[in-house]
Amino acid sequence: MVHVRGGEFWMGANDLAMHDALPQHRVLVDDFMIDATEVTNADFVKFIEATGYVTLAERVPNAADYPGVPRHLLVPGSVVFSAPSHSVSLANPGQWWRFIPGADWRHPEGPHSSIQDRMNHPVVHIAYEDALAYANWADKRLPTEAEWEYAARGGLDRQPYVWGAEFKVEARLQANTFQGSFPTNNTAEDGYQATAPVASYPANGYGLYDMAGNVWEWTSDWYDPEYYQVLAKLGVANNPQGPERSVDPSEPGISKKVQKGGSYLCTDQYCTRYMPGSRGRGAPDTGSNHVGLRLVRSIPKK
Repeated sequence: MVHVRGGEFWMGANDLAMHDALPQHRVLVDDFMIDATEVTNADFVKFIEATGYVTLAERVPNAADYPGVPRHLLVPGSVVFSAPSHSVSLANPGQWWRFIPGADWRHPEGPHSSIQDRMNHPVVHIAYEDALAYANWADKRLPTEAEWEYAARGGLDRQPYVWGAEFKVEARLQANTFQGSFPTNNTAEDGYQATAPVASYPANGYGLYDMAGNVWEWTSDWYDPEYYQVLAKLGVANNPQGPERSVDPSEPGISKKVQKGGSYLCTDQYCTRYMPGSRGRGAPDTGSNHVGLRLVRSIPKK
C-alpha cells in the first residue's frame, strides 16, 4: 500500500459532456493508505482459500429476485463483453454485452476460459458485496469517491489524465484502453485485448498503477448525478462520503454505486471515463469482466 498524504484538490471534470461530474469543486481529504495496484487474481485466490467465500456470479440466483424469469435460466454466471461481428449503433450497449452462464472470476470469458496464466491480472466479475467481503477479510475498506480521485490525480491539478495533459506521452500509450473501432475491432495496439497485468504502465505521481483503464474500480459512494452540485455549495467539502441514497434517472428504481477509473473497453469513441474526474456507476449486484477493485485503509489521527 502507498501512504497518500491528505489535502485539498479540485474534484470533477471540466468536460461539459460529463454532466454528472460537474461542477468542479474543492474537496479536502485526510491521509489514507491505498493499494498500489488493483486486487489481482492471485490476491483473490488467497482470500477464497482462507474463507471459502462464493462470489455472487457463482451462486444460483434467487427466483424471488427475478419474477417471471424461467427457472432454467436462473443459473450462475455474469456479464461478458462480446464484440459484435458488424457495425452497430452505440446507443444500445446490449449489442455487446451478454450474460454468460458459468462466467465468474475464475472463468472471465465463460466456463472454457481460465485465469491460470492471468494470476497477475486484476480480478474481475466482482459485485459490490464481493468487494466488501474481500475488504473485510483484508482489514481494509473501499475508498470513497473523493479519496479515489485524489489518489488517482497523483498531485496533478485539474489535468484531464492521471499522467498529465496529453493522451499519449512520446507516442506511447499510458493506460490499457480500447484501441481501434469500438466495439467491433480492438486492434490491441498496446498488446492487450482485455485486462493487462497490473503495473504494466507507468505509475502516477503517487506511485499508483492503473488508475486509468484496465478495470473499473468500486467505491463506497452511492451514485447521484446531482451530488457534485451539493458539494460545490459547501465551498470546501470535508471528506465527503457520498449521498445517503442512489439516484439514476436513466434507470429509476435501480440503486447504483460509483465506479472510477474506466477500463480496457473505454475509448474516446464511446466512453472516455478513464479520466480521473469522470464517473461510472454500477448496480451492487452486478459484476462483469471489466469490473474489479482496489482498497484503502484509514490512518488514525494523532
